[in-house]
Amino acid sequence: MPERKSMTKNFFCYAVIALIFVSVHLADAQQPNKFPRIGYLSSNEPAREATRFDAIRLALRERGHSDGQNIAIEYRYAEGKRDRYSELAAELVRLKVDIIVVAGGAPLLRAVMNATKTIPIVMAGAGSDPVKAGLIESLARPGGNVTGVTNLDIELGEKRLELLKEAVPKLAHVAVLYDQANPANVPEVKKLRSVAARALKLTIQPLEIRASDDFDKVFAVLKQHLDGLYVLSSAIMNTNQKRIADFALKSQLPSVYGRREFVDAGGLMSYGADQAESYRRVAYYGDRILKGAKPADLPVEQPMKFELVFNLKTAKQIGITIPQSVLYRADKVIR
Repeated sequence: MPERKSMTKNFFCYAVIALIFVSVHLADAQQPNKFPRIGYLSSNEPAREATRFDAIRLALRERGHSDGQNIAIEYRYAEGKRDRYSELAAELVRLKVDIIVVAGGAPLLRAVMNATKTIPIVMAGAGSDPVKAGLIESLARPGGNVTGVTNLDIELGEKRLELLKEAVPKLAHVAVLYDQANPANVPEVKKLRSVAARALKLTIQPLEIRASDDFDKVFAVLKQHLDGLYVLSSAIMNTNQKRIADFALKSQLPSVYGRREFVDAGGLMSYGADQAESYRRVAYYGDRILKGAKPADLPVEQPMKFELVFNLKTAKQIGITIPQSVLYRADKVIR
């Protein structure tokens, strides 16, 4: 009897050990960190970034990469706070992600580039020319660990002012709202002042934003002798897009932007790269890199299609009628 009890006890112990081993093994096999991991770093808040990332995630799935099934995605959001860029970039590097998708401009890209020289970095529609900004060697052969999509926001500034003038022919004095801390914004303002005065007969009034607290002060200036508003793209502008669009609406200022989200929020019009197509191309880069391609060998893409969007509800509220000749060229009209 004692011998039988001992055998039973030993069998029970072995069974428990075997069960624990199998459970640990299965749990370990199911851990996301066994999948390739993509870090997604945005300068925006989660709610404002949802449309962009949902589109990228869907495009990744179409290429066979599903979050939670064969890839894992780590999300980080700076929420418009530049002082968090380096911290969040370093966090993704410590997690040893396989790719970092950067949804933001040159300052955010530089923070990630400073954090890693080896992890592939994919630009999700950087606004500035990445060659002029010193982020890559050339569009065809970017070199280093950075590639992706550039939306050329800065290069489209003159065109946006031209379209605003066509939409509102009586326009004469336009405020240009810009972010002093964004290295791409400052030279763009200088260029716009020169071009607008010469070609469009517009007087440009640059208004500088350094922090969210500056908006009320700047809005007070905007009410004085200005009849139009052009908002340059940057993290702080994107974070405050509803605030800016609401002010322009209440002040009856025709406004133009580089991102359609401002028009959805109540701005008058936008002109920029087709965002949906840009998001799909980000997934293309992620797929190629996960399959072994090197960022240095993947040419950076410029937009092939641009989108002109008008908000006619806003036009009616601010008391303007956009000429049909301009509306016919629109890709999207919000009525």
